[in-house]
Amino acid sequence: MSRISSCFQQLEASGRKALIPYLTAGDPDIATTLSLMHALVANGADIIELGFPFTDPTSDGPVIQRAVERALANNTSLKDVLDTVSRFRKENADTPVVLMGYLNPVECMGYQAFVDAAEEAGVDGILIVDMPPEESHDLKQIVDKSHIDMIFLIAPTTSDERAAQICAQSSGYVYYVSLKGVTGAGHLDIESVKSNLARFRSQTELPVGVGFGIKNAESAALIADIADAVVVGSALINKIEELQAGTPYSIEDLQQHISLINDMRKAMDC
Repeated sequence: MSRISSCFQQLEASGRKALIPYLTAGDPDIATTLSLMHALVANGADIIELGFPFTDPTSDGPVIQRAVERALANNTSLKDVLDTVSRFRKENADTPVVLMGYLNPVECMGYQAFVDAAEEAGVDGILIVDMPPEESHDLKQIVDKSHIDMIFLIAPTTSDERAAQICAQSSGYVYYVSLKGVTGAGHLDIESVKSNLARFRSQTELPVGVGFGIKNAESAALIADIADAVVVGSALINKIEELQAGTPYSIEDLQQHISLINDMRKAMDC
């Protein structure tokens, strides 16, 4: 059983839902990314999505685009991200880590080399934003021979037929994008999310996580009532941008930053 499956199994047994924060690796720097990973787990994160930067993050809104720019300005590479996961594993052997990003850096490294390095580092899942299941055969063949889960996205506009195909290719969990558009955009429509989750759950027994539009403890709690996992990205990255202000992080900054996750965890568990 993968770390991701084990995590969801344990959460289900305790009647809780997964809280999955997203970080752009290298924002504001790679050392702070590692510190934030540990701090987020200590404050209630169950799984961490770690974004590897790419020069053309077309699915991301301005908040994460700026985070990627900051990470690239620090020369953060996919190898740096994998090294960060390795260092995280020296102190944390249990919390699943999902790499999330775009195909180009993976292709540059080579599929086999990437999967081998990711598995050695302790990565538990990968989500390639711009690789739909129809185009994933070569990479998925390699991933399926590893201990890594391959996670895919479904959207409000996904048909039942295509959702069934996506879910059949997925492992670990399915990521439901609750809004049309890019990350950080729009208003969260709980009734629409609820309706679509009911539709997609008929297609899979995998946990379904919901991301996009979750900005605070209240919205996290609302999603936790209807989904298996709550994914928070832009709201968290925005905190980094507010606190960073061109200066190194302090312990006090870290505490302020993780308060968002701590508040979400408390609200989700009420």
